[in-house]
Amino acid sequence: MNFDLTMIPSTFDMFHASLAASTLFLLLFSLSRKSKIVEKVIEKPIEKIVEIEKPVEKIIEVEKIVEVEKVIEKVVEVQSKLATAATDSAMQLLSIMQQEARLIDFLQEDLTHFSDEEVGAAARVIHSGGQKVLNEYLTLEPICSEAEETRVTIEEGFNPQSIRLIGNVTGHAPFTGTLIHKGWKATAMHLPQLAQHHDVSIITPAEVEL
Repeated sequence: MNFDLTMIPSTFDMFHASLAASTLFLLLFSLSRKSKIVEKVIEKPIEKIVEIEKPVEKIIEVEKIVEVEKVIEKVVEVQSKLATAATDSAMQLLSIMQQEARLIDFLQEDLTHFSDEEVGAAARVIHSGGQKVLNEYLTLEPICSEAEETRVTIEEGFNPQSIRLIGNVTGHAPFTGTLIHKGWKATAMHLPQLAQHHDVSIITPAEVEL
């Protein structure tokens, strides 16, 4: 099959130019339509994902806040119980000291009108009763085992609540000095169980003889 090359136009007239322009316009228009369709298809799932993620984040934040509030409530509850227990124990011990040694009566008394002999006699009663209470309800031991008025060495890392340095304190541990007081610490307390609704603020009841 032979083609006659003389039939192919060598120049573009107005008809061919408009035809080429129309073809190019239709091609660009179709491409732009396809890109818009792709953009819409992609954008919609992303919007849905974002809408789903926002509530999940809020739920997690609320759960964290609730957990923190619960922890705070537990800490406050424990602190309240500890504070109450410490106060109750102190009141109970003071009540026992009053019962056995008349400690509050002695401390509240004006001793200026009593002789040294009378004060000494009262002190013996208080000493005997107080010693009974300590031996029965508390376990005590000295902080320093060395004898008082002897030279001791305080090593580095000592507990300042257990050992108080007095006098000319300069430099860093170890310190060497004279043991003035050996100190005491309670290793155990054995107070009796209180009855329910017992008012620990009543140290000792008033007594009325009929």
